[in-house]
Amino acid sequence: MNIEEFHEHCMEKPGVTAEFPFGKETLVFKVFGKMFALTGVEMFQSMNLKCDPERAIELRERYDGIKPGYHMNKTHWNTVSTDGSVDDRLLVELINHSYDLVFASLPKKIRDEATK
Repeated sequence: MNIEEFHEHCMEKPGVTAEFPFGKETLVFKVFGKMFALTGVEMFQSMNLKCDPERAIELRERYDGIKPGYHMNKTHWNTVSTDGSVDDRLLVELINHSYDLVFASLPKKIRDEATK
């Protein structure tokens, strides 16, 4: 997966915006204002994705390319390598999982509006 595919996949989801709240080097994807994915723009080497804590541990044990979230809460975030050590299908699944976790945490009124 390259950065264009990553961007396109994230932006297809309801309520997603792409922002640069930490400076022009870090692209952050938010769903209704809550962060679910981020990556470096200049060097697309990895992405940080939210993850269920139990699944995060399992993924880190199984894949060399999945580590505790760099500069993030390591219980809830993984840094996932884009160097090919993690299959693109799994990358897509993990992006979707991150989005779904954050979306599910939104107030019911916002979730209902987004799914209309």
